[in-house]
Formats: sequence, structure tokens, C-alpha cells
Amino acid sequence: MKKHILVVEDEDKLRRVMQLQLASAGYEVDQAPTAEQAIPFLDRADLVLTDLKLPGMSGQDLLSIAHRQNANLPVILLTAFGSVETAVEAMKAGAYDFIPKPFSLDHLMQVVRKALEFSALRDENRKLREELGHRYQFENIVGRSRAMQEIFATIVRVAPTRATVLLAGESGVGKDLIARAIHFHSARRDRPFVKIDCTALPENLMESELFGYEKGAFTGANTSKPGKFEQADTGTVMLDEIGDVPPAIQVKLLRILQEREFERLGSNKTLRIDVRVIAATNVDLRAALEQGTFREDLYYRLNVVPINIPPLRERKEDIPFLARHFVAKLSSDLGATVETVSDAAIGKLGEYHWPGNVRELENIIERSLVLCPHKVLDAADVRLDPAPRSKGGAGDGFLPEGMSLDDFEKSIIREALRRAGGNKSQAARFLGITRNALRYRLSQMGMEDTEAAR
Repeated sequence: MKKHILVVEDEDKLRRVMQLQLASAGYEVDQAPTAEQAIPFLDRADLVLTDLKLPGMSGQDLLSIAHRQNANLPVILLTAFGSVETAVEAMKAGAYDFIPKPFSLDHLMQVVRKALEFSALRDENRKLREELGHRYQFENIVGRSRAMQEIFATIVRVAPTRATVLLAGESGVGKDLIARAIHFHSARRDRPFVKIDCTALPENLMESELFGYEKGAFTGANTSKPGKFEQADTGTVMLDEIGDVPPAIQVKLLRILQEREFERLGSNKTLRIDVRVIAATNVDLRAALEQGTFREDLYYRLNVVPINIPPLRERKEDIPFLARHFVAKLSSDLGATVETVSDAAIGKLGEYHWPGNVRELENIIERSLVLCPHKVLDAADVRLDPAPRSKGGAGDGFLPEGMSLDDFEKSIIREALRRAGGNKSQAARFLGITRNALRYRLSQMGMEDTEAAR
């Protein structure tokens, strides 16, 4: 759509020249010789060009009125020689720019284009922020079950504080979404949100990634680099899979939580930061405490406000609402013909065991929408993952024949390591335990890493 520009200039000839020039560039132009006559046109203006000195009300007065109606409306002031100081004061009051007279039409058009581009970028940024905020409103974190309503109530109470939160739940239950909702509903919403996947960071690089390093701290450190915590200063850090953090790093995290300070790798200069910490785990950290793989003092520092997110199989009353939400959300993005989901399809989804939780439900809805040729997603159109076949065992379905519990556990661990190519982090994920818990089991069983990986 064409942009509307309002030209306010008491010199008739100049006003007419500007009107013709702007119209020839494709703009819709309204024009007025005084500020009083210009006011009715402000509602539809995308930009205002006004002389600073006008008969009656001044251009600066018009600026104030325009911004009371629309604080984001760009206003460009036209000033005579000697009025520059006044124009600068007007810019402090919110004017986009000023153009001293006399001016060339080319210069005028250049300033107009830049002002409209700036306005468009600001509008786009505001729209994106509104969409981001809407994403983390509670109506988009779908859950009508009593358990989810209690979680929403906890978010409302804890978000405005700086209290540390520990999110616990299986993979795919929505820990990331809830962490971001806590951040968005806090006073830090306009500050950084930095997510750190502790499982994805190699142990030998974790310290430098989290806390940064100084030039020369190690081979290849040619420049200094801030870590994730520095990047999140005044904002929120989400430590995902906190149970995989090795003991040496746990000590440094404890200092962050207690003292809000740390040192970069290769430096003895103490840095202070202001961050809110949200930790997440898909394993029971209390078991890690008993095994000695997780520090007790760090656990209690993280567990200030615990939020346990139940798996989807324990809140199946949420499935109809989640399914309809994903159909509405994904249909337009995928260009699918599906408009709704049938009761039979909802019933089929309710019978499934959902090992992958809400993330798996979203993936299955997406797959089903792509392949469904109808407007209604029916039970026959729901493409569930086939249940994995169980390995052969004893006739009574208990332990494999001739194996003790210890032998069976060793065989499972060996198989996990084999499938992971010897990578303990990946093997731990297969087993549903932390990397440190796996190491503990290996040492307790007397299994060497090289032997276990065979």
C-alpha cells in the first residue's frame, strides 16, 4: 500500500513543489499551510514533513500532538538557517530528523526514504516481539490438566522474582518452553535469554564455553572471548541437562549461584554478573546425589523452586487440546487441507503411550497433516510410530535365560556403548541416565572403558 505523507508548509510554492515531488515518487500526499489545518490528517499519515516556524501553532507543537496520537510516527522538521539549535531540541523531543533550508529535492527524498525504512523496521521488530510474547503466553503452552494448571500458577508466582528454578521432566515434555515463559513474564523479558545444552558441550571445552577465556589461555586462543554467562548478563541462563555437568564445572556453577562472580579461563580477574538461572534435567538428580556424581550443595542451590513436569501419558486429558492446537498451528504452515481433527482420531491418540511426550505428539500431527488428503483428520489418517519389538528373553518374560541381574545390566551398558561408538554421553542418553551416572556404574562394575566399548 502507498505510504501517506503529510506536508505542512506555509510557503505555498515550496509546499506545492514538495507535494509534486513526493507524488511522482509514488506517495499519497496530504498538505496544509498551518499546523491547525494539518491535525485532521495525522490519523492516516505514515510520515510528517513540517516547517518548524508556522503561523499560529509551531511545528514543534504539531510534533507533540502527533506523538500523543502515535508515538511511532516519524516527523521531519524543515528549518531556516539559524534555527538549527531549536531543531536539535525538537529531535530530543522525538523528531526523526531535520532538514535545513534551502535544500535539494534529492536530499529531501533521501531523508524521507530513510525515515520510512526506519519506521518499517521498527514496526516489524515490534510485531516480532509481540509474536514472540504471544508464543509464550499460557494459552500457547497448552495444558488443561490439574498438573499443568499448577505449573502455570507457579510460573506466575516465580517469574517476577530472581529465584533459581529447577525444571524436571522427561525429554519432550516442554521444559524449554516453560523456561522461556518464565523469562518472558519476568522483568528481564527484554534482556538476553541464553540456553546452554550441557550434553552438547565436550567436557574439555565446557569451562571455556561457559565462562569464556583470555588470549593465550590455551593453544589456538588468539583472542579473548566472553562465555555464555557473560553473554546473558542482566538476563536469564537456561542450563539444560544440568545432570551432565562434570564435578569440576559444578564447583564453578555453585560460585555463580552463590556469589554471582567467576573468572575467565586463563585470567585471575574476577567478573561479576547479574543472571537468573533456570536449570533443567530429564533424570532424577537425587539419585545422582546418592551415587556421588552430583554435588549436594549445588543441588540445593538449584532446587530453590522445583517444577516437575509430568509426562504426557500421565495427563492424557491434555491430548485433545494439544492435538487441536497443533492442527491449527501447523496446517497453515504446511499448506495442509486439514481444518479439524475427529473424535475417533483423538481417541486413537489417547490410547498411545507417548514415550516422546508432547514433542512426539507434535511430530506425529505434522506427519499426519502432510499425508492427509481430507479436511478432517480421522483415526485412519493418524500415523503413529510402531511400538519397538522387545529383544528375546526367557520364556517367563523376566531375565534372559542363564543371566543374573548384574550380567544383564552389564550387557545393556555394553550394548549402549557399542551403539554409541564408545561415546559415553550418547550411551547415557540411550540408557536414560547422566554421563556421570554411567561412569559411576562402570566403576562399580569394574568395567574398563575400553572393555565396555567393545
